[in-house]
Amino acid sequence: MILYRLPILIALMSIVYIYIVPFEPFGIKLIFKLIPMLMITYYAVSRLPKKKLAIHWLILIGLGFSMIGDATIHWFVIGLSAFLIGHLFYISGFITQLRFSWRNSLIVIPLGIYGFWYTSQMIPTLKGDGHTSLVIPVIVYIVAISLMALSASLTGNKWALMGSLLFVISDSILAWNKFIQPVDHSHALIMLTYYGAQFCIAHSLQYLDGSRTRLSW
Repeated sequence: MILYRLPILIALMSIVYIYIVPFEPFGIKLIFKLIPMLMITYYAVSRLPKKKLAIHWLILIGLGFSMIGDATIHWFVIGLSAFLIGHLFYISGFITQLRFSWRNSLIVIPLGIYGFWYTSQMIPTLKGDGHTSLVIPVIVYIVAISLMALSASLTGNKWALMGSLLFVISDSILAWNKFIQPVDHSHALIMLTYYGAQFCIAHSLQYLDGSRTRLSW
């Protein structure tokens, strides 16, 4: 019964972290930030099939690196590196479940356009603000998260795709707010889309076991 209530508990703890827990002391805020991710990871593990495939382990490792990113994002480069590694594990996992179709692959067009536009906005700002050392890491990260969304789409799984697109939205708001201009309610927007992204990816695992009906388009 607890598994059916867990998504509700995850949502409630996310709301508590975003809207109720104060920003100081930082240590308490950080603990509450990680609680929804720990619950999402438990949810993912509890929904796995008995016969576990490579994708299950790879996504779980990706969730683990995401939690490291959560805990260290205030040291931006360290947090960014942890999330980058997490995306590489997500990509590796989704690749094992590719079900190529032209319809699912069409997402490469909007992803490519968006990635090019977003990069064109970020690079001049980073250079102009003296953050030249961040240009290459940011470009690499944009490419990685775009590939993550593409590989998720090519699994034919709607939950994986929704999660990856929410991740793109969350990270886009975070970087825009940090480097280009303030975004109203940025903290809430970043974290709501982030927790939603991780939950959707975790939920997708039960449909990526090679035997169940796929949620194809």
